[in-house]
Amino acid sequence: MKNVVTLRMMLVLALSLTMFGCKKSTSSKNSSRATGWKINAKEGGFQYNTDFKEQETAPGLVFIEGGTFTMGKVQDDVMHDWNNAPNQQHVQSFYMDETEVTNMMYLEYLDWIKRVYPPSEPGFKAIYEGALPDTLVWRNRLGYSEMMVENYLRHPGYAEYPVVGVSWIQAVEFTNWRTDRVNELYLEEAGYLVRDAKIGATSEENFNTDTYLSAPRLTYGGNDSIINPAKTRRRVQTTATGDTINVYASRETGVISPKYRLPSEAEWEYAALGLSELRSYNVYRGRKKYPWDGQYTRSGKRSIRGDQLANFKQGKGDYGGIAGWSDDGADITAQVKSYDPNDYGLYDMAGNVAEWVADVYRPIVDDEFNDFNYYRGNIYTKNAINEDGSVKIVSVDSIVFDTLSNGKVVARNLPGEILQVGVNDDETYLRTNFDKSDNRNFRDGDKRSSRYFESFMDEEEDLKTSDAETRKMYNSPRHSVESDSAGTLIREYDKSNNRTSLVSDEVRVYKGGSWKDREYWLDPAQRRFYPQDKATDYIGFRCAMSRVGSKTKMKHKKKN
Repeated sequence: MKNVVTLRMMLVLALSLTMFGCKKSTSSKNSSRATGWKINAKEGGFQYNTDFKEQETAPGLVFIEGGTFTMGKVQDDVMHDWNNAPNQQHVQSFYMDETEVTNMMYLEYLDWIKRVYPPSEPGFKAIYEGALPDTLVWRNRLGYSEMMVENYLRHPGYAEYPVVGVSWIQAVEFTNWRTDRVNELYLEEAGYLVRDAKIGATSEENFNTDTYLSAPRLTYGGNDSIINPAKTRRRVQTTATGDTINVYASRETGVISPKYRLPSEAEWEYAALGLSELRSYNVYRGRKKYPWDGQYTRSGKRSIRGDQLANFKQGKGDYGGIAGWSDDGADITAQVKSYDPNDYGLYDMAGNVAEWVADVYRPIVDDEFNDFNYYRGNIYTKNAINEDGSVKIVSVDSIVFDTLSNGKVVARNLPGEILQVGVNDDETYLRTNFDKSDNRNFRDGDKRSSRYFESFMDEEEDLKTSDAETRKMYNSPRHSVESDSAGTLIREYDKSNNRTSLVSDEVRVYKGGSWKDREYWLDPAQRRFYPQDKATDYIGFRCAMSRVGSKTKMKHKKKN
């Protein structure tokens, strides 16, 4: 009997301690471990989202857990390019589109541009035309392709086919637009914006993520009826002194998503390989030649044995096999998701279309300087500031247009965005991690990396000077596009016979094989380059997004 009483007392004591510990743990979430003050108190003070659990997977994306891998070619380099030597890299966890951006996705972008910036207005004409894909890329001097020129982009029969004819610059603009539209939806769903305000956007009243974060009152051209809490469905807290808190969303609320962007070359290659199927504990057992397991491009599964696992050119004059045989099922591009995904759930990481990545091309990946989240192409900028200390917002009358090397005019910025300028000595003085705004040619094209350093002009911050330095080393062509007093463009080719390279700060890497490529280019390690302002009928793109928070989505992942 005495033992029973003792046991009951021990159980009661243990239960009490458990409840006390749970209560303490729960309450500590809303009190500061630094000061002991309350967080999110009704009276005011520090406000923070202490209930944040997990980054929401944005539309169209799949999660890629980061890790270490061998970047570069692990097969024989039969082309002798010597531009993808193997090196060990580590990438952080990120998200990537499960498919390439399709024609229908891009047409949604064009529709928004056309509604908000009507091309019928002279000041907006270049904005819409600058976003249009180049449909003439389908033309071949010895082939009939007018049907593709006229129909591929807009016909419903090609709605779920990857968009092509898009330059690297246009792809980046699409990612910026997509970021704003997704965050606009998130803020509306969270009650920070009036419902359906996004439908009535105009050139002077539209949403921009950076503007909302830096100067929310200037969003939608300062139209307070859209962002005023009294007009939305949110209940705003009022402090004891009558001040309102949590009126606008911020980084701390966790509502706003990180930016869509092009994946870096390292991210794209890591995601395409899908090495997780080769993992055994903390080591990869073997290596992969393609995004799928095996050394061949044909399926070994009994039901589809012999079928190609990707869309590519199989031989001279053979883009899809003979009639009546499934083979790869396409002669040009194929509808997305026509083939099985790789181990990360990504479709068409080999074949269909090659894809733009973010990096500026150089023959060497400089793993001696960096082996973590490798990326070449950083241009550091900051918000332009008015004399009164406010951020400078681009207006309809202050849009800056750039003339590209091919004579095409594109908008550098759009109304509602914050004007960006390069960082200067105010940000770089005594820094050790960077010392200028434009770092595209760092250690490969700048004065310090060339033996002809005496021919370099003094370093300046503008982009033209930086590219001029790169041309000193790589000696790439210097075509010229100028306008006369009447506004007529005068285009001149560089006809010099002394040019030895096509490499400059304006060429970008593209990865993966396409419907026009042979099997050799399906290896994710292969890398090629193309001018960032030009397009082809075999290069498309997909978007990526950085992950915030933990590396993995698994709650209890083993550490060894």
